[in-house]
Amino acid sequence: MATLLLTAVGTAFGGPLGGAIGALLGQQIDGAVFGKRKVEGPRLKELSVQTSSYGSALPMHFGRIRSSGSVIWSTELVEHKQKNGGGKGQPSVTSYTYTASFAVAVSSRPVTGIGRIWADGNLLRGAAGDLKVGGSVRVHRGYADQAPDPLLVQAEGAALNPAYRSLAYVVFEDLELADFGNRLPSLTFEILADESAVSAADVVQFLLPTADVSGIGSLTLAGYSVEQGGVADAVATLAELSPIACTVADERLRFRLGDDSQATTLSLPQPCAGGESAEDARASGWSRRREALPVSQQCAVRYYDIGRDYQPGLQRSIGRSAPGDVATIELPAAMTAAEASVIADRAARRRTIAHDTLRYRITEIDHAFAPGAIVTTPVTEGRWRVEQWEWQADGVMLDLVAVPPSAPVDTTISDAGRANQALDLQPGPTSLAAFELPWDGVGDPTKVKLQVAASSQSAGWTGASLFVQVGDGQLAAIGSTGRRRAVLGRTLTRLPAGTPLMFDAHATVDVALVPQDAALADATWAQLMRGSNLSYLGSELIQFSRAERLANGTWRISGLLRGRGGTEAAISNHASDEPFVLIDDSLTMIDPSDVTEGLQIAALGLGDPEVVTTEVINRGIGLRPLAPVHGQAKRLADGGLQLDWIRRSRGGWAWLNELDVPLNEPQELWQIAYGTADAVNVTWNTTEPRLRLTSAQVSALGPATEAHRFSIRQVGRTSLSLPLIVTAPE
Repeated sequence: MATLLLTAVGTAFGGPLGGAIGALLGQQIDGAVFGKRKVEGPRLKELSVQTSSYGSALPMHFGRIRSSGSVIWSTELVEHKQKNGGGKGQPSVTSYTYTASFAVAVSSRPVTGIGRIWADGNLLRGAAGDLKVGGSVRVHRGYADQAPDPLLVQAEGAALNPAYRSLAYVVFEDLELADFGNRLPSLTFEILADESAVSAADVVQFLLPTADVSGIGSLTLAGYSVEQGGVADAVATLAELSPIACTVADERLRFRLGDDSQATTLSLPQPCAGGESAEDARASGWSRRREALPVSQQCAVRYYDIGRDYQPGLQRSIGRSAPGDVATIELPAAMTAAEASVIADRAARRRTIAHDTLRYRITEIDHAFAPGAIVTTPVTEGRWRVEQWEWQADGVMLDLVAVPPSAPVDTTISDAGRANQALDLQPGPTSLAAFELPWDGVGDPTKVKLQVAASSQSAGWTGASLFVQVGDGQLAAIGSTGRRRAVLGRTLTRLPAGTPLMFDAHATVDVALVPQDAALADATWAQLMRGSNLSYLGSELIQFSRAERLANGTWRISGLLRGRGGTEAAISNHASDEPFVLIDDSLTMIDPSDVTEGLQIAALGLGDPEVVTTEVINRGIGLRPLAPVHGQAKRLADGGLQLDWIRRSRGGWAWLNELDVPLNEPQELWQIAYGTADAVNVTWNTTEPRLRLTSAQVSALGPATEAHRFSIRQVGRTSLSLPLIVTAPE
């Protein structure tokens, strides 16, 4: 550690010291005392340490710095139980989450605010004040008039809860702990103790309000912490930046820099002979002593690196070092790597230069020649610093130390090192879509696949809680989305009508994606046959083979297979601004028993100002049988009428040669109705894909018009298929 240049001062300069020095150190202060002991100033602490020990001393912070705190109050963990699943044929899953409320003291000096907060090294609160997990945070800045925290008052009672005045602390309420192993994380805080950077004068002035610190105002720091030790230790640590001299004048402590290159240089008068020995410069009034050149020693500075989110950094001085330990300076200050490199290099130079001293007697008593003053003499060259003085009977004896010439410092060699810093991304609003998929023929045919696609434009989106919004506006929890963003969006153009029977090589549709950085990929024919690029566009399931990026977040898809999964009825009903959802493994499966017909699904994430809701696309399609195809009606020779159609299998998407696909229904049953779109005249049921009417039955139908038709539906487990319309022949 550097030696703080303090000295005992004669009454001719400062008068009685009284309680001034006692208030500073509580013991005698002179150069001899400081020269014989190693000053242990504030130590640089690892940022991951968080304490909760009763009676622990809290640091004082200046400027902007990062520090851990001390837990001063906490609740027990609060358990939250949620049951998901459990519908027909599905297992139920019960999940448990935990929250806690607690308070952390961060500074024994008032602060202007709290910036970012890290939990176990990960960003918990961003620069904009947004929490990355659920919960809320309140900052008490530590002023003398601050009120008690309402949560602590509610928990402990007004009579038992102090306001912790003059103590800055942070209260977390219902903080979700799932990301931290369901325990209280170790927190560190970006403490905004002052509006701007501080100087050594600001620190010493706070510790010693009556001292004159105008002489050390040029030592500036982005942030500084006084963790432990007395005032002398704190000032001695600041002296690592530059030697600091302290004297007393007019019963007031005065601090000044000991080697300020910009300081005014004073000229000493001619020396005065006197004294009783040669050491006292009896003959000439001065004597000089030069020690041997010391061994070169390298210095290292440990500090809080601003460029690495205030993580502890280390910078070494320039040059080679002789065998031995490196002198390490523990500096609890926030600075850049270049600034720390300059401090290390200057400290190494101070330790390496030869110690050249001069004893010089004068007969003038002048406050300007107090310790710390930079002077020149008429008998030597160079600049000298007054280290101490002694009032003798025949004059004032000054002890001078040679000030080395200033040299430029190369700051380009400093390097803070690589830091894997957490991105401060704000959670954006949630985009939501929900839909039911047709059964794919795998597994239980009675199991419905109800899925939710949730995403956001912001990469800082951390998922959302899912609810069912019932008729009275209340929300019932049904799970959460997870943090992976799905690919969805809205159409910018209208998809034209087409056919489900052929590959559509001409139709295109433009889609604006959420998130904008999502990408769509092309697919080969073989990949399409394996289900690639399956998407919901409105109520129609499509597959696309080509995707072309138009702009940021805007894509044009083409090369389409239409009406997939029995959604051919939606081919001709498209409009612009329809939902688009890419069906992949980023979707969230939810229990269909939680979402009855007509209910909306809602989501609420950290970035949502209000609940986001959506209707379920194609609700019921999972169990609804497919409409028959290729219907025809023909007259029989006896005047009767025969209807024929081809049945389709729910889940039977494979082409099986010479085999009739299974219906995957409890029974084969068809319902045929005859009439207009507004009124049904007569209905029949049949158990095979045909209906034969006698001539009498045909005559009973009455006169046929263009509005009269046959409507053929398959009867499924829970519903009827969409109708196949067949017009009666003339």
